[in-house]
Amino acid sequence: MLTPMTIPLALASANGAQHLGHVLPLWSVAPFGLFLLCIAVLPLVAGHFWDHNRNKALLGVLAGAPVVIWIAYLEPMVLAHTAHEYAAFIILLGALFVISGGVVVRGTLAGTPGLNTALLGIGALLASLIGTTGASMVLIRPLLRANSVRQRKAHVVIFFIFVVSNVGGLLTPLGDPPLFLGFLRGVPFLWTLRLWPQWLFVNGILLALFFVVDSTIFRREDLATPGDLDEIAVEHQVPLHIAGKRNFLFLAGVVAVLLASGTWGLPAGVQEVGMLLMAALSWFWTPMPLRKENGFSFAPIVEVAVVFAGIFATMVPALQILNARGAEFGLTEPWHFYWATGSLSSFLDNAPTYLTFTAAASGLLGTDATNLSQLLVSERGIALLGAVSSGSVMMGANTYIGNGPNFMVRAIAEQGGVRMPSFFGYMAWSGAILLPIFGAVTWIFLR
Repeated sequence: MLTPMTIPLALASANGAQHLGHVLPLWSVAPFGLFLLCIAVLPLVAGHFWDHNRNKALLGVLAGAPVVIWIAYLEPMVLAHTAHEYAAFIILLGALFVISGGVVVRGTLAGTPGLNTALLGIGALLASLIGTTGASMVLIRPLLRANSVRQRKAHVVIFFIFVVSNVGGLLTPLGDPPLFLGFLRGVPFLWTLRLWPQWLFVNGILLALFFVVDSTIFRREDLATPGDLDEIAVEHQVPLHIAGKRNFLFLAGVVAVLLASGTWGLPAGVQEVGMLLMAALSWFWTPMPLRKENGFSFAPIVEVAVVFAGIFATMVPALQILNARGAEFGLTEPWHFYWATGSLSSFLDNAPTYLTFTAAASGLLGTDATNLSQLLVSERGIALLGAVSSGSVMMGANTYIGNGPNFMVRAIAEQGGVRMPSFFGYMAWSGAILLPIFGAVTWIFLR
């Protein structure tokens, strides 16, 4: 996940990256593919082995060390940029994780289909205001508590990942890192609001479909608590309120640091320090009983850090080859860019994928890839930029690793006792539900 502080390094290494992408052979992406295969298969065939973070780290080292050594020899600046990018990624996720872990939503939150759908809808709006990670971390625990008496609830978390952790972030540069990169490269802050029809179309279908699915499952459950919807809804009758509200100030502080870095170009390291400061203030100023009430632990963010270390280390050749040879793909139409960006964003981090395909679009129109506002002078450029933006944000929902919050939400849900689908099991859900919707987006908006 590229973030504002990584831009200077990215620009400084641009020429080297292009050269490196031409030098690297196609088989250099093999370690990345093997590591993805481990993520997908090992939980199924060697679950006890995979459960330990040290084993995940060992596999990451085995797959990533040869790549790191090779890239360090060929182009050290590319490796430095990737290391900085990974550090920024973990600091941002970690800060939002710690801060949101101090927010406790109390009250009568029974996991009825209506309330679950309302929470997902609120999350879709919040995702464009405080980011998909921030919205996911604020709302996932209240959602899990609300559904604690439900016997079947993995589908609730799956739709949460679809809506709150991904598609909801399409409206502003604060919503998802790819859009923030576009803002840093000249796209006006409010430009992404023009994507509201796609945002409303996809989220509207997902929320309606979720209500039908959840209602069907709910009616078939033999709930541990007696009674029907109404009896469950009044089981506790605790007034709805939020504890730990000062953490919203710290969330706002993280957003302010991001905006300041993008607007004024803060020196390298200042943004990381700012986010760490917000996390530290949240940690020391939030009473520990609130975190205990949330079931807070560092296990989910540690697992994310370990797994994505392997992903970042091994994905360098794939990204560099795409950057250097993107024009060879024969992409010409908006729907080409939508599906190419989305397909890669399902398995690669969506921020560098966004940069890759905005560069390809700029090359197609003969504009400067470091100033994406030049794409906005023509209708075709606007269509291409909208396609890349939509694909990178929406299709990050296709896999657990398509966007940072996905894996974290899954880890928190499993820590809370929810039996989540495997890597391929999740893809079965996303393939059955999301791909037809994305096909409709293509037909309606991108022809």
